[in-house]
Amino acid sequence: MGVRRRIAPEAGRAAVRTWLAADPEARASLPRPVLATAVRYALEELSEVAEGNSVEVRVPPFGVAQCIEGPRHTRGTPPNVVEVNPQTWLGLVTGITEWDSALSGGGVSASGLRADLSGLLPLFGTL
Repeated sequence: MGVRRRIAPEAGRAAVRTWLAADPEARASLPRPVLATAVRYALEELSEVAEGNSVEVRVPPFGVAQCIEGPRHTRGTPPNVVEVNPQTWLGLVTGITEWDSALSGGGVSASGLRADLSGLLPLFGTL
């Protein structure tokens, strides 16, 4: 079926490249539209790679995605939730940050049996 895209792939890749090219200390202060585009594009890519509805990935304040095949959740708090801040999310999807270190360091909150994204990350090799 495929994911409904809101971010054009060219714009998304450009935003992720801009984030990667920035000095690590300056990444958090990139213009909000660049950060939002990069995060949302990566969420769309995750939904494409791991199509499904059993895990909800939240990257506040920029977006949320459903992924991974399994039981569909429709009401209340989903049983499988991953919540991550934008900087950690972009680090994970680009391979700068490893899942286990982000989880143990508090950059990722994951609950539920299916809420382990380690096998899906990083999402991007070369952009």
